Amino acid sequence: MPVESIKVPNLGDSKDVEVIELLVKPGQTVSENDSLMVLESDKAAMEIPSPKSGVVKSISIKVGDLVSEGHEILMLEVEGSASVEAPAEKPAARSEATFRQEAAPAAAPVAAPATSGGSSVELIEVPDLGGDSDVEVIEIHVKVGDTVKKEDSLITLESDKAAMDIPAPKAGVVKSLKLKLGDKVSKGSAILELQVNSAEAPAPAAIESKPAAPVAAPAPAAAQSASAQSAVAQKAASPQPAVAATEASSGEVYAGPAVRKLARELGVDLTQVTGTGARNRIQKEDIHSFVKTRLQTPVAAMGMVAGISAVPDIDFSQFGPIEQVPMSKLHKVTAVNMQRNWSTVPHVAQFNEADITDLEAFRNDLKGEADKKGVKLTFLPFLLKACAKTLQEYKQFNVSLHSSGEYIIQKNYIHIGVAVATEAGLMVPVIRDVDKKSLWELAAEVAAMSDKAKQRRLTKEDMQGACFTISSLGALGGTGFIPIVNAPEVAILGVSRTQTKPVYMNGQLVPRQMLPITLSYDHRAVNGVDGGLFATYLCRLLGDIRLLAL
Repeated sequence: MPVESIKVPNLGDSKDVEVIELLVKPGQTVSENDSLMVLESDKAAMEIPSPKSGVVKSISIKVGDLVSEGHEILMLEVEGSASVEAPAEKPAARSEATFRQEAAPAAAPVAAPATSGGSSVELIEVPDLGGDSDVEVIEIHVKVGDTVKKEDSLITLESDKAAMDIPAPKAGVVKSLKLKLGDKVSKGSAILELQVNSAEAPAPAAIESKPAAPVAAPAPAAAQSASAQSAVAQKAASPQPAVAATEASSGEVYAGPAVRKLARELGVDLTQVTGTGARNRIQKEDIHSFVKTRLQTPVAAMGMVAGISAVPDIDFSQFGPIEQVPMSKLHKVTAVNMQRNWSTVPHVAQFNEADITDLEAFRNDLKGEADKKGVKLTFLPFLLKACAKTLQEYKQFNVSLHSSGEYIIQKNYIHIGVAVATEAGLMVPVIRDVDKKSLWELAAEVAAMSDKAKQRRLTKEDMQGACFTISSLGALGGTGFIPIVNAPEVAILGVSRTQTKPVYMNGQLVPRQMLPITLSYDHRAVNGVDGGLFATYLCRLLGDIRLLAL
């Protein structure tokens, strides 16, 4: 059996990465994709898998060495390479076919059902859902026999945070449906069979014909087969270190960056999650299982998050008629996030009032122009612009705290979330680059985002990336409230109803329109003096709209 040199694959931009653990020793038998060693860069740790099966003959590195792409790891006596030519051919052919299928997953279902009319039937599957799995089908927009165009909506899925439409990747006729309302689907789940014209799918036919060639050809030499197999194995193995990469910020948790990101989004403490992967690695399925378990016992879970005992359940039926109403997914997630944010963020609230008399007069003067543009100019676009300018002036509010507690992340963009009340619950779409947009652009975008929120059509991207949040009660009433900081942001603005009050100006009392505001902020990131300066500056901008032009 030949002995091959196994080398460090592509590590992205990383060079001189330290070897922190060797997972094999000479004489040990390893299978393809078994981990050989663990590397640690400044930002992450990663496992390097074996591209082939065999026996380790010698190891060329030791713990503490610094390696880069191309460094020799070990010498491997590869199993089953030269004894029989034909068997060696088949794995390589299967590997190539598998690689092509992974590169073009939509091509596989276009097998034999071609019709005499020059069309073929394709299986349409659920695309990448951004890490979500087991997402519920809440609406099916087509039925068997319907003709659909490319990008027409096929189904609507509802995750914990949003509803999303899945569009048709091609035009055609629906031959059969593979799911029903209430089904739980993930990436790759079958949606329907679609009959498309041959002109719509030339590429799958071409791909389909390619795998037959290497399987049928018995002639290539063993060396060529081994070389092809090695190339395919190396190509398949090289992305895996990135997949296996783990942040080195915590030595007690073994999880990759994607898993840590999911945990942060869901508010999960990874130290409480049991990993089911190799060497107790935490996987996305473990996070979802952990969250599902907590949501099934929400009262106990919320009590534990706060570090106090849970409120006991009471049989309220002994006092009179009751009704048990299930909480929606959105309501459950909102409850968990609010509990986490209130329990972990040390809140400080800064109260103030802004004199918006002149601003309201200016807004009323613009009603005619707003009607011509077909835009409803509310107070909110002015508030967005004022908050953006204040965030530019006081950059310490446009940060997030790193989980390590060692540094803060200063953001050089200004995206502001706007809380919208819907029948399903509270949603916070994000208005991006507020500082770069005009009042008219902001007015149109706020209206569009509010409509999407009320129709449950917001995507994950629509609700991510905010630096600061505005929660406005509008005309609902009240003289003030304390909003909860939406971590990892460090501040949120609560806005109550405008009231006409007597204000002492130029030696006399005059009626002025006063807007109560409350600035809540994370005292770990922002000092009290900064909070006072921020609120005062914001009120000054709202009191003199001309300052926004400077």
